[in-house]
Amino acid sequence: MNKSVITNLIAAILLAVGYYFSSAIILSIGLFALSGALTNWLAVHMLFEKVPGLYGSGVIPSRFEEFKAGISHLMMSQFFTDENIDRFLSDQGKSKSPINLQPVIEKVDMSPAFDALVTTVEQSSLGGMLAMFGGTEAITPLKEPFIEKMKSSLVEISQSEEFYDLLKAELEQPDVLADMKTKVNEIVSQRLDELTPELVKDIIQEMIREHLGWLVVWGGVFGGIIGLIAALIQA
Repeated sequence: MNKSVITNLIAAILLAVGYYFSSAIILSIGLFALSGALTNWLAVHMLFEKVPGLYGSGVIPSRFEEFKAGISHLMMSQFFTDENIDRFLSDQGKSKSPINLQPVIEKVDMSPAFDALVTTVEQSSLGGMLAMFGGTEAITPLKEPFIEKMKSSLVEISQSEEFYDLLKAELEQPDVLADMKTKVNEIVSQRLDELTPELVKDIIQEMIREHLGWLVVWGGVFGGIIGLIAALIQA
């Protein structure tokens, strides 16, 4: 049982007790508390659900497209600006652990590089000599050591300061930044297009419903206080 239900239940009990025992003060407290709690509960409910006859209800699902456009604008205008990208790259350079390309390099298939090396040797002046020693089959055992050495060398190069400076300088080129932002915008738009009004409603409900429940609680509390004051004034 959530806090909204508990608040409305307590207010309804006070109303019933005040009416049953003909207590004007308790009746007034219960009546005002119930009206405050119910009004706020209805307001919270109207954020997420369309209520027939109540204009403005279901605002979150009905403003779905504006919600998506707002997120897209926020992402691109506040996060993926030229200044933020440049600051990110600069911070990465100052960090003790800058951009780590090792996981990417480890997944790269280096077999074409070895095959290209073999082809180069075959077509060079050493090709005839290689054929005398069994051709390409003679150097096939070198494939795995070659690939491991290549990956190790690439990792070492990618972690050097010179490589990072070159990468940063290239990424900071206006055309590169514009292309990067275009691709990011396409990714953001694609992900937002996968959202549905129902999913957006569920996401927002999950984030804020618990906190909005306090509106019902405080609506009941302040309504009860107002009811007490009203009863004392009339007494």
